[in-house]
Amino acid sequence: MATKAPAKTATKTAEKGVTKMEGAGLPQTNSAVNVQPLLNQQIKAPAPIQKFGTVSQRLPNTLSDEVRLDSVQQLNQLLADTMTMRDLYKKAHWQVTGPTFYQLHLLFDAHYEKQAELIDTIAERIQMLGGVTVALSFDVAELTSIPRAPRDREEVPVMISRLLQAHQIILKQCHDIAKRADETGDDGTNDLAVSDVMRENEQEVWFISEHLVDSPLLQAK
Repeated sequence: MATKAPAKTATKTAEKGVTKMEGAGLPQTNSAVNVQPLLNQQIKAPAPIQKFGTVSQRLPNTLSDEVRLDSVQQLNQLLADTMTMRDLYKKAHWQVTGPTFYQLHLLFDAHYEKQAELIDTIAERIQMLGGVTVALSFDVAELTSIPRAPRDREEVPVMISRLLQAHQIILKQCHDIAKRADETGDDGTNDLAVSDVMRENEQEVWFISEHLVDSPLLQAK
């Protein structure tokens, strides 16, 4: 006489939200849970949660709205130029050639990484002040004050001269931002401009300027 198989009973696992037939081994779909992502929400997006060029009211950091807005505007300019500086170094890293290729290839990439760190530091300061950071390449291209470099590969001295010009622009901004922040009492922005951005850019100026010295490679005078 054949043994009768036990009846399959339905049990629900509350933690996982699925219904499983005992004995069947396969879970059934819980129609109460929708796992489909809600896509294309940007098509009919509501108003942004904060407009660019404004500061929020939610951060009690003792600085007035006017001071915070002034610092955010200056820092966004510095941010756009630092992003351009970073990309100039990556361009030089890829396109450098000549007898100093290996040294400069590594040096340019090291400076690229340092500029990328500065970008994050500046952007986080903007957000700390309740502002909105410039972020996309389209916006950076419109905002930056650093002259656009050609797409062509250039000689090493020309590459370095372009980098030094960009450094000068950024260092001038650092002095202006530090002075303005000191006047308005924004000590955090003053410290960032001097201790982080200015110090790093001054060191990079030193490192790459030495490659423009007219010194022979093989014969001492």
